[in-house]
Amino acid sequence: MTTNEPEAPVTSDIRTQFHGELDHIQAETLRLAAMVTERIPWGTEVLLGTDLAAAQALIDADDDLDVLSIELEERCYQALVLQAPMARDLRFLVTALRLVSELERSGDLMVNVAKAMRRLYGTAMDPKLRGLISRMGEEAQRLMLVAIDAYAEADEGKAAALDDMDDRLDNLHKDYIQAIFESHRAGNVDLEAGVQLALVGRYYERIGDHAVNIGERVRYMVSGWLPEHTGAARVAARTEHPPPGD
Repeated sequence: MTTNEPEAPVTSDIRTQFHGELDHIQAETLRLAAMVTERIPWGTEVLLGTDLAAAQALIDADDDLDVLSIELEERCYQALVLQAPMARDLRFLVTALRLVSELERSGDLMVNVAKAMRRLYGTAMDPKLRGLISRMGEEAQRLMLVAIDAYAEADEGKAAALDDMDDRLDNLHKDYIQAIFESHRAGNVDLEAGVQLALVGRYYERIGDHAVNIGERVRYMVSGWLPEHTGAARVAARTEHPPPGD
């Protein structure tokens, strides 16, 4: 039997369910972010405390991050395929996918810190190196917290500030590398240990980069801006107004 009743309520129910799914994806992305952020001081404590059992616990805990990351990716893909979202909803899902990747990689970096500690086991680090490692860990965690706050609040200004905020971690990383050279010259750290320590510094520095990347994706989610747009605008300007002599 046919009916002339409007279909709007059905459509409305579908959209309500869809936005409920978006809320769930955001909540689970924030849960993943919290898990990753907690691992930064955990990894620093493992490294400085030379606790082999704690290092293995951190490595094993990465499985939980992987499981949640896969679940989130699948939910995002399903929403993209089944709902064919547009405009802001599409940007939201694309952003969530990118954030999951950035967060999962950040978790892997702290696993690398734990593995580096096992290779460094028995190596004595001088107070300057230990202090710089502690400060890099704190700064990496601060950047990640700001990035996740920007995502939770859809705050484009906070997201844009991350690039400049990352300079502090970059400077700490430079000081740390210099301190490794000084410790090696003083005979306190051999070459093999120096290489492992340098890699540890790189892991923290990369977490800062991931936080900056999250900020860029938040800006895309909010306004559609991407860093590539700036480069594209420069190319367009050069094409429209070529330098004299071209």
